[in-house]
Amino acid sequence: MDAAAREWVDRFLRHLRSERRVSDHTVSAYRQDLKALLAHCERRKFPSWGAVGNGEIRAFAAAQHAGGLAPRSIQRRLSAARTFFSYLQREGAGTQNPALEVRAPRGKKRLPGTLDTDQMARLLAFRVQDSLSVRDKAIMELFYSSGLRLSELVGLNMGDVDFADLTVRVLGKGAKGRIVPVGRYAIAALQAWLNERVKLRDIERTPQPALFLGRGGQRLTARAVQLRVSEWARRQGISMHVHPHMFRHSFATHLLESSGDLRGVQELLGHSDIGTTQIYTHLDFQHLAKVYDAAHPRARRRP
Repeated sequence: MDAAAREWVDRFLRHLRSERRVSDHTVSAYRQDLKALLAHCERRKFPSWGAVGNGEIRAFAAAQHAGGLAPRSIQRRLSAARTFFSYLQREGAGTQNPALEVRAPRGKKRLPGTLDTDQMARLLAFRVQDSLSVRDKAIMELFYSSGLRLSELVGLNMGDVDFADLTVRVLGKGAKGRIVPVGRYAIAALQAWLNERVKLRDIERTPQPALFLGRGGQRLTARAVQLRVSEWARRQGISMHVHPHMFRHSFATHLLESSGDLRGVQELLGHSDIGTTQIYTHLDFQHLAKVYDAAHPRARRRP
């Protein structure tokens, strides 16, 4: 590949950041995937992106699979290639999208981990003893109450929670905003946190708009939230590894079990494609299958 072809990758990444306003994490993932595609095309001595055809993208996917890459990761790389070639077409630098009809090999469907209602209740039942434990309870109650992503939660500012309407305004993927209800337990925990928030060091000297702050008065990082959630799960005797996204999975699963309203859950989660939400129907079926096996007289034989 010549220098011009490499420059198109850099231009595409700048487009993602400035025009589509995707997160730094997403830009990094695109960079990694397109770097792998670029390396493949250079090994095959392609002079430009216009010379890459459908067969070569299939060869790229096959080479990634042979190299041990998981089907899910291959699908992500093919998705990055489709988006990139679509960008080249839009900019007049390409006439086709050779990645359109290429699919990754099928992999095992991995269902997201969830906590059942009893486990969730035990996790959230800890007593608050200081400002940080008050904050942590507010974080976890809000996660479970509203199904927020980790990035959405750490990005919240003071004015995003409407205590009168009992809602929270969040900025999701692709800078898409949505308004989500907040339950009464989360509202009470948030009000308790706001009473403690003003006591943090340096908050008056350097006002910070972030809703959730660290010990020094700065916006709480995603990594700090992950560590605190994991620590509280350990303290509360939850044997499995608990991470922030597990609250979102549990929120969706418990709502679907109670309501059966897939479209409603899709709206609350902020999924643009209902196919993404349908993973929770598999979790709901697993729950029903366990009930059936335990109760039905004609269920499978148990040892």
